[in-house]
Amino acid sequence: MCGIVGIVGKTMVNQSIYDALTVLQHRGQDAAGIVTIESNRFRLRKANGLVKDVFEAKHMQRLQGNVGIGHVRYPTAGSSSASEAQPFYVNSPFGITLAHNGNLTNAHEVREKLFEKDRRHINTTSDSEVLLNVLAHEIDTVKGNVTAEDVFRAVANVHRTIRGAYAVAAMIIGHGMIAFRDPHGIRPLCLGKRETEQGTEYMVASESVALDAIGFDFMRDVAPGEAVYATFDGELHTLQCADNPASNPCIFEYVYFARPDSFIDKISVYSARVEMGKKLGEKILSDWSDLNIDVVIPIPETSCDIALEIAQKINLPYRQGFVKNRYVGRTFIMPGQQMRRKSVRRKLNAIRSEFKDKNVLLVDDSIVRGTTSEQIIEMAREAGAKNVYMVSAAPEIRFPNVYGIDMPSANELIAHGRDSDEIAKMIGADALIYQSLEDLVAAVGLGNQSITQFETSVFNGEYVTGDIDQSYLDFLESLRSDDAKLQKDIQQDLANLELYNEGA
Repeated sequence: MCGIVGIVGKTMVNQSIYDALTVLQHRGQDAAGIVTIESNRFRLRKANGLVKDVFEAKHMQRLQGNVGIGHVRYPTAGSSSASEAQPFYVNSPFGITLAHNGNLTNAHEVREKLFEKDRRHINTTSDSEVLLNVLAHEIDTVKGNVTAEDVFRAVANVHRTIRGAYAVAAMIIGHGMIAFRDPHGIRPLCLGKRETEQGTEYMVASESVALDAIGFDFMRDVAPGEAVYATFDGELHTLQCADNPASNPCIFEYVYFARPDSFIDKISVYSARVEMGKKLGEKILSDWSDLNIDVVIPIPETSCDIALEIAQKINLPYRQGFVKNRYVGRTFIMPGQQMRRKSVRRKLNAIRSEFKDKNVLLVDDSIVRGTTSEQIIEMAREAGAKNVYMVSAAPEIRFPNVYGIDMPSANELIAHGRDSDEIAKMIGADALIYQSLEDLVAAVGLGNQSITQFETSVFNGEYVTGDIDQSYLDFLESLRSDDAKLQKDIQQDLANLELYNEGA
């Protein structure tokens, strides 16, 4: 999962993009990048690390210009190498730069076509660079100045060429900013504006909270398949560019990824999580009333709102039993199982008085690999808990994600091929309660009842793009398992070292 930002402003945008990326940092902690345009030249800074570490004062001073895009990244299909940080750019035609959130499901075949037919070389393993070159190829047919009609034709052809999940912000030197969303609307994207003395400024971002943070007014979500074109002269154009758009937003955005103060596709993330808690509370009262629960404790921070609602529903105390070290990254999005294992105890510490001699109901947003849950349950027992029950706001995650979330290998998912009793035993829980998929969809969908189907493939194996089979999943596993990523990073680093030595 990644976060993207794009601004067409009337004054310098470097600080605004930086500030927007800091509030989207939860979407990716592996790398960050900003590119601006000044005097018809790209000004680019990107590197591995958090936003605050990647951009020093000297870098910000170089990022001159009134237009720019930014990106925060964590790796899925590609590696963790700095060479894969975004935004990417191509010099022809005009000069185009692009930032992308999501994952293309036909990147391999499109990559081959780009080289064999269009003579375009892709220099990294990133599907985002593939997407950039597809867009550049479509823009390359334009003669003279690029018009809004040219942009919309190009995006329509991009939709016909690529498959998967994508929210995109791109810029064409001398012309404008393009933003568009995949025809299923799997990955989020919203549009905002800000009135200044110099004129109207436009912004796109992965989440509405990024607009709030820098004083832009939320206009609306970019519709599935829609393209937005903001010229550098301040004109805004929009058009539906997909043949058969449908609204199938990723439900995991509401469970885990998005900030609670964001709205995605008209749904309040906070309200969705409150509803998840209500559904779980009702389930516990109905199906698990025999549990002798003394206290409800969230595993911070995503599950806090869910746990509070559960406690109110079952009429039991809610307590903050864990203190979180805010300077350790989210373990779920850290590359590598060993890194995740080391991070959990650095990330959380138990308040012993809240656990000692109590039957504790721990609430988490989801259970993916089970590594974190197992260690947290161990911590609860070490703090003196008598019985430890675990609740997951999401159903059992049994299937890989192919749309930009790092759930690559079925064998790395603890629920794959196991029932809840087996999972409870593996993580050391005395009882394990999962939200049903029906209740999760009802909880999230309450905020926008016009959405008839969410993207829920990690729970039920149904992929909304209709192009996923077992051979693709096997191929993806070979690219995206922890071992595969480690080998890819080693190979990339060796290649970079070889290039450096050649140039020395």
